[in-house]
Amino acid sequence: MPRKFIVGGNFKLNGSQSSLKSLVDNLNQGNLSTDVEIVVSPPFIYLDQVRKSVRKDVAVAGQNCFSKGSGAYTGEVAAEMLKDIGIDWVILGHSERREIFKETDDEIGQKVAHALEAGLKVMFCVGETLEQREANKTEETVFRQLAAGVKYIKDWTNVVVAYEPVWAIGTGKVATPNQAQEVHKSIRGWLKENVSAKVADETRIMYGGSVNGGNAATLAQEEDVDGFLVGGASLKPEFVTICNAKAKM
Repeated sequence: MPRKFIVGGNFKLNGSQSSLKSLVDNLNQGNLSTDVEIVVSPPFIYLDQVRKSVRKDVAVAGQNCFSKGSGAYTGEVAAEMLKDIGIDWVILGHSERREIFKETDDEIGQKVAHALEAGLKVMFCVGETLEQREANKTEETVFRQLAAGVKYIKDWTNVVVAYEPVWAIGTGKVATPNQAQEVHKSIRGWLKENVSAKVADETRIMYGGSVNGGNAATLAQEEDVDGFLVGGASLKPEFVTICNAKAKM
């Protein structure tokens, strides 16, 4: 079966009740393709507001969750809690969690496994810094991050891999379609060798890194680009254009 294109909107630490209402209204009124799976991820405090107000064909994701279901972990949110309020997805391993909050590959692997066991679908993020790319360590870095997932993930059915070159996040720099395709193809090859041919063929691989309404359609043409994880542009009306990038081909 062909892999269904998926577009995620990561709002990060942005938004208010009023601004998120405007974003949701824009989505609700948009002419969204039925051929694309769409997921938006507001800050934790607004998850319930967005889930209750956004159209039913748009799913909602948490931006993180902990590797335990309960306990004395002040400030953390459990996957089970996300499920309890009707959230279907979670983003894990984002470069900002790795870089700013120093989450290790192993910690992220444990989080992914626990989230899956709790019934969430996971956007599992991997990606290299500019320094690692210039040192020709892109594959080494990405494969190491993936390996931590393989260590803990038993079933890849509800996992989407999000490749996010750190040097292209929020910088305005975008990996060329060829650069994105090259890494996505390598990821698929690694999954085939280290998990199974079935998982490699069926797992969707998203691209994230300054995707916008102007470059989305071109990136979407690449064979192994199965979607986008969008940051800043998901806070703008052009997010609808990005969601429909594949459908316009």
